[in-house]
Amino acid sequence: MNALGTGSISRRLLWAVAVALGLMLGAAAMLLDLRFQTLSEAALRAQIDAQLQTLIGVSVPDESGQVSPGLADADERLKQRGSGLYARVLNRAGREIWHSPSSDGLKLGAGASLLPGQSGFGYLDLPDGDSYAVASRGLRYENARRERVDLTFSVLASLDPLQAQLRQFRHELLLVFGGLLLLLLAVLTAVLHWALRPLRRLADQLTQLDSGQQQQLQGDWPRELQAVTANLNALLQGERTRIARYRQTLGNLAHSLKTPLAVIRSTLSSDATAAASLAAASINDQVQVMSALVNHHLKRAGSGGVTLGQPLVALAPIAQQLRLALLKVHARKDLLIELALPADLGFAGDPDDLYEMLGNLMDNAAKWCRGHVRVSATVDLAARRLCLQVDDDGPGIAPADRERVLQRGVRADQQVPGHGLGLAMVLEQAGLYGGSLQLAEADLGGLQVQLQLPGGSMAG
Repeated sequence: MNALGTGSISRRLLWAVAVALGLMLGAAAMLLDLRFQTLSEAALRAQIDAQLQTLIGVSVPDESGQVSPGLADADERLKQRGSGLYARVLNRAGREIWHSPSSDGLKLGAGASLLPGQSGFGYLDLPDGDSYAVASRGLRYENARRERVDLTFSVLASLDPLQAQLRQFRHELLLVFGGLLLLLLAVLTAVLHWALRPLRRLADQLTQLDSGQQQQLQGDWPRELQAVTANLNALLQGERTRIARYRQTLGNLAHSLKTPLAVIRSTLSSDATAAASLAAASINDQVQVMSALVNHHLKRAGSGGVTLGQPLVALAPIAQQLRLALLKVHARKDLLIELALPADLGFAGDPDDLYEMLGNLMDNAAKWCRGHVRVSATVDLAARRLCLQVDDDGPGIAPADRERVLQRGVRADQQVPGHGLGLAMVLEQAGLYGGSLQLAEADLGGLQVQLQLPGGSMAG
């Protein structure tokens, strides 16, 4: 039933209505069954009461107190042995003095005599498993010698026909109500499918927005969803406008800062004294570092994070550009950069961010490897997660140092030039996308860097 908690609305509604319908139809079936049973028992009682009246009407005791009811007008079943309808007469002592031909050879058990004027109705269960409905009445007669004779007349009807009738009724009731439940559920399923179609269309379009296949929600929507879709479209448009404005403003700021920095460099280079030239060179180096950092961080401030409706960025072309550039940078090394990237994989984000993160990782691998770097990627379509792996055959990083080198300014080997910012910057940038960065041992023998980012297959 976990599907009820997190599954579709239509399934939850269908289950809820199915349970409610099942309970209501079950209760109705129980009431009908009880009513039918009551009516059937009442009809049986009326039937045997009528037989009892007939039996009494044709019974007159003789001088010895015996009775021989005439059965000419009685039910034919009283004349047929084992027919299921039986009659008997008991004296005051409870001894049977007459029974109908239908009960010849049957042991109906001992009876109970009633006082004159008394009547009774009940059920009799015999040891052999047979059950009977019994109607009895006590009467007093005077024989020819004016002696009082107390007799009890009883009519017994087998309950087997009634029970068979009840079983047949219950079987038909189950078929009728079961079929009615299935029919109602089928109709309800069709109604829910039709009524919830706009919600499914909304979910499909949100999925397309998430994958970048469309830029906004499109089409006509029911009145209940018009406000939702209109607000979502306004939110998407506002977010794109805001991001574009931020990037334009930050780009203008970066461009404005370049001019003062250039003036400082030109002013320092104009001083001809040796001491001033030495100081100017040192300051100029720091100005260049400042300029690079300003450009880098201003650019980063205007990017990062997944935006709905943003198209996927193809992974393979960017990796190929970086491969060609690194082969030129490390031309002195006998370097093999292997790309094992499916052509349809894409990154859900800014292409410059992907270029920077993958470039840092591939440059680190090319710097530390002995001669082999491999870049591969897989995608989890259900979670829409892209896993980039960069492996090298270099010395790797000891497990104890892997967490430490992800901190800013920390390098595994202090003898190698660098600022120790590469992995930390990649980790920081990946965090803006809800991604992660992990270090492990590569199959090639060196370091494996696993970069988790939002993404998917551009074909799907």
